[in-house]
Amino acid sequence: MLTTSLVTAAEVEQFRGDGYLVCHRQLFSPEKFQALAATFERILASRPDGKRPEDLDVPHYAYPELFEWLFADEVLDMVEAFVGPDIALWSSHFICKPAGKGRAVPWHEDSAYWKGMLEPQEVVTVWLAIDPSTRANGCMRVIPGTHDNGFSEYEPVDREQNVFGSRVRRDQMDESKAVDLELAPGEFHLHHARLIHGSNANVSDRRRCGYTMRYMSTRVKFYEDARRMRHQIYLARGRDHAGNAYGDPTRRWQEGIR
Repeated sequence: MLTTSLVTAAEVEQFRGDGYLVCHRQLFSPEKFQALAATFERILASRPDGKRPEDLDVPHYAYPELFEWLFADEVLDMVEAFVGPDIALWSSHFICKPAGKGRAVPWHEDSAYWKGMLEPQEVVTVWLAIDPSTRANGCMRVIPGTHDNGFSEYEPVDREQNVFGSRVRRDQMDESKAVDLELAPGEFHLHHARLIHGSNANVSDRRRCGYTMRYMSTRVKFYEDARRMRHQIYLARGRDHAGNAYGDPTRRWQEGIR
């Protein structure tokens, strides 16, 4: 049951219209945020040599302690305002761009990569800044109002310079409308799965890391084909409505971090 929320009814409506929302306020208490930041540093330090820090995907598979933050009331009370009282965790990802050599994230829609995995494509991502996220170090950028589609046409980009190998075609979007979403550590923004977004390379002398926490209503259907693609979802609050199968948040999942 929702008790308190970091967002207002007007902000929820703004999100529905724009496809994103920037919140210049702290998601967690200072102590809880510092504990998450320390957990990230430990995970990053354990990475094998040669593994890019941008690729810390689904870390909660291998580090179940992250559910302390993924299932925190501060997060779920807020997310409930967007998806309702029955909430599933879709995914999480530490996106860390090292100073001076952090790769760009080309323009994309999250939904394009999740096609065939869930329906409808109604996922809300909470993007929590671990480090300062600025224009200089490659903060996230969005094209407001582009969440009415979700399956644009794509063109290839240089994989050595980009996290992904393709981007939304230039004739599918108006890059002049891009908005930079700058954040201080502990602040957050939200975006819809179908919104076109990306970020520039980090050529600054300061690292940029964010933690994405992705949620959906349990009325969204998670297809078995997605399970065969080695993906796992978790019941975060309430009850299931779509006949989905959920993972056990107290146990490591076999895929681990990748």
